[in-house]
Amino acid sequence: MSIKTNTSDGKWDFWIDRGGTFTDIVAKGPSGLIKTSKLLSENPEHYDDAALEGIRSFLGLDKTEEIPNNKINSIKMGTTVATNALLERKGERTLLLINKGLKDLLKVGYQNRPKLFDLEIKKQVSIYDEVIEIPGRLDSKGQEVNKLDTNLAKEILSKKFNEGYRSLAVAFIHSYLNTSHEKKIAKIAKQIGFSQISTSAGVSKLIKLVSRGDTAVVDAYLSPILRRYVKKISSEVNPDELKQKKLFFMQSSGGLVNADSFQGKDAILSGPAGGVVGMVKTAEQAGITKLIGFDMGGTSTDVCHFSGNYERSFETEVAGVRMRAPMMSIHTVAAGGGSILSFKDGRYQVGPESAGANPGPAAYRRGGPLTVTDCNIMLGKLNPDYFPKIFGPNADEPLDKNLVTEKFKELADHISKQTKLKPLSPEETAKGFLSIAIQNMARAIKKISVEKGYNITEYTLNCFGGAGGQHACAVADALGMKRVFLHPYSGVLSAYGMGLADIRALEEQQFDMSLESEKKARAVIEKMSRRVVDHVASQGLDKKDIFVVAKAYLKYSGSHQSLEVSFDSPEKMRAEFKKNHLKRFGFFSPVDDLIIEVLGTEAIGRSKQYVEKRKRKTKIKGKRVKDIPLSDYGKVPLFDRETLVSSQVLNGPCVIMEATGTTVIEDEWFGCIDDLGNLILERKKEKQNEHALGTKADPIMLEIFNNLFMSIAEQMGSTLANTAYSVNIKERLDFSCALFDSSGNLVANAPHVPVHLGSMSDAVRKVEQLNKGKIEPGDSFVLNAPFNGGTHLPDVTVITPVFSMDSNEILFFVGSRGHHADIGGRTPGSAPPDSKTIDEEGVVIDNFKIVSKGNFRLQETRDLLASGKFPCRNIDQNIKDLEAQIAANETGIREVRRMIQNFGTDTVHAYMAHVQDNAEASVRRAVGKLKDGNFIYPMDFNQKIKVQVRVDRKVGSAVIDFTGTSLQGDNNYNAPRSICNAVVLYVFRTLVGAEIPLNEGCLKPLEIIAPEGTMINPKYPAAVIAGNTEVSQNMCDCLFGALGVMAGSQATMNNFVWGNSEFQNYETIAGGSGAGPNFNGASGTQVHMTNTLMTDPEVLESRFPVRLETFSIRGGSGGSGQWRGGDGIHRVLKFLEKVKVTTLCSHRIVPPFGVKGGKPGLVGKDTVIRSDGTRELQPGNTEVDLNCGDSFEMLTPGGGGWGENI
Repeated sequence: MSIKTNTSDGKWDFWIDRGGTFTDIVAKGPSGLIKTSKLLSENPEHYDDAALEGIRSFLGLDKTEEIPNNKINSIKMGTTVATNALLERKGERTLLLINKGLKDLLKVGYQNRPKLFDLEIKKQVSIYDEVIEIPGRLDSKGQEVNKLDTNLAKEILSKKFNEGYRSLAVAFIHSYLNTSHEKKIAKIAKQIGFSQISTSAGVSKLIKLVSRGDTAVVDAYLSPILRRYVKKISSEVNPDELKQKKLFFMQSSGGLVNADSFQGKDAILSGPAGGVVGMVKTAEQAGITKLIGFDMGGTSTDVCHFSGNYERSFETEVAGVRMRAPMMSIHTVAAGGGSILSFKDGRYQVGPESAGANPGPAAYRRGGPLTVTDCNIMLGKLNPDYFPKIFGPNADEPLDKNLVTEKFKELADHISKQTKLKPLSPEETAKGFLSIAIQNMARAIKKISVEKGYNITEYTLNCFGGAGGQHACAVADALGMKRVFLHPYSGVLSAYGMGLADIRALEEQQFDMSLESEKKARAVIEKMSRRVVDHVASQGLDKKDIFVVAKAYLKYSGSHQSLEVSFDSPEKMRAEFKKNHLKRFGFFSPVDDLIIEVLGTEAIGRSKQYVEKRKRKTKIKGKRVKDIPLSDYGKVPLFDRETLVSSQVLNGPCVIMEATGTTVIEDEWFGCIDDLGNLILERKKEKQNEHALGTKADPIMLEIFNNLFMSIAEQMGSTLANTAYSVNIKERLDFSCALFDSSGNLVANAPHVPVHLGSMSDAVRKVEQLNKGKIEPGDSFVLNAPFNGGTHLPDVTVITPVFSMDSNEILFFVGSRGHHADIGGRTPGSAPPDSKTIDEEGVVIDNFKIVSKGNFRLQETRDLLASGKFPCRNIDQNIKDLEAQIAANETGIREVRRMIQNFGTDTVHAYMAHVQDNAEASVRRAVGKLKDGNFIYPMDFNQKIKVQVRVDRKVGSAVIDFTGTSLQGDNNYNAPRSICNAVVLYVFRTLVGAEIPLNEGCLKPLEIIAPEGTMINPKYPAAVIAGNTEVSQNMCDCLFGALGVMAGSQATMNNFVWGNSEFQNYETIAGGSGAGPNFNGASGTQVHMTNTLMTDPEVLESRFPVRLETFSIRGGSGGSGQWRGGDGIHRVLKFLEKVKVTTLCSHRIVPPFGVKGGKPGLVGKDTVIRSDGTRELQPGNTEVDLNCGDSFEMLTPGGGGWGENI
């Protein structure tokens, strides 16, 4: 298909998307005619570079001919060159300079492990080659505390330059406030001869040293690679012409930039950003402005949201690297055409593994597995007769449908044998797998829309990418969307978007002042505006053609989530913020404590590429090419999109083929061609609900409901994280959200912290039992009572029933548990180290109705939090967190009701039971492979945990017997009974070794014997604050010891609590994980029962009067062996005001154990360092007063080794 556009100079324009597999090229010739081409990105036997090959092809040149510079008007490119270098770790050799004491900060990151249930913790390898500390320090106001040692820096840089380094990254704390230290280093490095110097303040003016430092490293690591690629292109297109600004690259933020200004930090999403621009620009021309982008490729699907403004993220993780740079907000899910189909653990599963391009799907004739693409071939949505014949040994054969049919029949027979059900036909099997892939993609779209408060039914699905059109109607139906948009060049829309993009420059700056500081903010905006305008103008645009958009990012004081508003008067910004907050979170606070967190400006130089209306020479409607078989529908018409004319209507079911893709119009949908040649699909009538599914377990629907239930819990978690007040919930992610059936059985849990796993069910059951017959719609209950379903007092749980819409029957419960920074108690942070009874640890909340018939009982709740001998210290903060938990539960209720409306109560109820049965079966299979075992685990306080595991391999069950464990003590190392469930569930989930749903079914094959009155099932009024954190970790390692799975990890959360009457903070500090057979332990990571995040040092110091002096890996603390245990952490925190410090830490006396000759890890060690240098060694549990200038040093334990050294 061709579109004619305006042209004036008789030259060519090339718009290129160089992807990982294919390079798409859109060329506008001298006549204005647009043509497309698709080449393999890597084809060294035929050409050196796909982009240059495409340009030569359009210009009619062979390899030996130079590209004439007078034939090219512009080249606009998106490229994965930088992304691939990052993924493959093939960037420039890079040196990192950082503040003294913070050497390993970027290596440890935020200390969380990437996969919750992997015993072998695999963290991404650092991309810098070497890191060196430089003395010199700024405080949280940007003032110099310690002078920068420029002499040492010069000596080091000279030495490293002589060793061959040419690329340097510099990351100094608080440099976003004061760039002087980083600029001094950059100046020295430039004088020495470093060719690439990236400073953290140079890449971002935003707070967070970890992600800003990572961004500086990425920039230093990738920019030289980009420069070489740019030079390669420019050398072919004539360097002199480059000075006339002919070569532009797409940035991750969605704006073009001249080639000589293209930086590594801005290149990560270069290609996908072009797709977003193309999506927006083409839909705007058709008058559509509310869009969900759906870009389905071979290995993954990218989704994005647009509603008048580009959505950008200012903190993104890519390939294990945290990026603090503006990027298009694009969510990727591992569900593409190449996603592999499998039947495991009693469920149909799609992905995340991909067949890639080689061997590719089964139909490609290279011995590949069945994939989503094969589903579409099996169902007739991809017809081999109308697909390029590029397969087989000579690359001249069609897709192999016969092989696909044969393999689906084999898979159907395999599933039948596993399930004891009648085998499905190949078509039915393919349809089942495809429905799961559709749900996976719909779930990804919900994350960028529904979870952010957008009513997705008001949006149009803009579908692009080679595989998108085959699934467009089905994905729209799964989301309740009624319209789909496909541009004539939807198959190459990312490349097309390059041509429609504007030249843009963005700048953001941390501000952190009240909304009333508008005059200061305006002065900052004006300075930033001048800089971004100058930057765009330097790329060849006249300043009169440039306009500026100013933004402010507002949030409630102390909150985590900021929202974008247009920069304006305080009154207008306040009104826009409230409107946006209400839309996204369902409420806004009556307390007017708004602050401007970040200011941003964007200069935009409008593109001169405009697409004219498409004019057809004929009004003769395109006729069907032929009738082809399409599953469920028999024979349906096949159309060639090239022949379709304006206003032509196509009724589904039918199939439309075109050069760059295939579109399927499903039944009850119709398509229409508009005046621009766009294909717009719309639903004829409302989609029928699926109430006829029945209640019998179906393996296909089992996977779909597993995903639906988990999606609800995840959406609840998103609401809670975004609306909570305390650092513990919003930044450390110390919370969990869950869905329960009407009996309180866990159905789905979205945990960030494993110690919450399965432990909420007891709380739900208690609420249901204690209020039976008295619960009304709109009620919510809160509790933290450890002997009535809670864990320890700071973990506060809000539970809300979900009633039937037409009766007072409770169908389900939803619950959210969050760790509150302070819940009272004898010490700030509610963790007294020597508590002997529960009442010393804070306010006990036992079955309290917090919401009655939809009304928040604010005063009664405040009275409760202020009660007791040791009331809460910051009730306002508690209230805000409780409001966030209530909002999270409301999200859960809304999504449960939506699911019931679609599937019916009986079906949803049935599958709540089926998913538990499926999880039970998965655990039984894992247990059937285990052997009996026992272990005695000594603890620091002369207590012990004793366990015996007795396995019945025949039925796949086990008895976990803790008889012989120490009696409850008069200390606080006592774990409520619910903790046993959490520990056992976590341990056995790690042994399954597969992605199974976490629900009550996992516990059914496991009998837990926890004698009452012992430290793992204490009686009231035992103190329990360390039970949730320390005893849970010890129990976990004890079980792993009994099962012979791995060596001991640090087995402590290193609870570090500090504060006074004005502020309180709670941290858990990482350590070393244990080694296992064939793997080393990980260093500086959270282990087992926790995975909370570290607060970024700059955020920590800006919120509290502290200074992080040291944060590094404690080398040599891991136990030696054939496989070495991971090392702990060395951390020193200086206090700038008087505080009380409380610690609850294990393994300060007894070391983490080694296995099979492996040595134990080193014990932890805690020391108070007084301002005069005096050192005071502390026990693991301590309470100590620190004055201004005093520091607390913590050395966390290492993990045990496995096997003797060979």
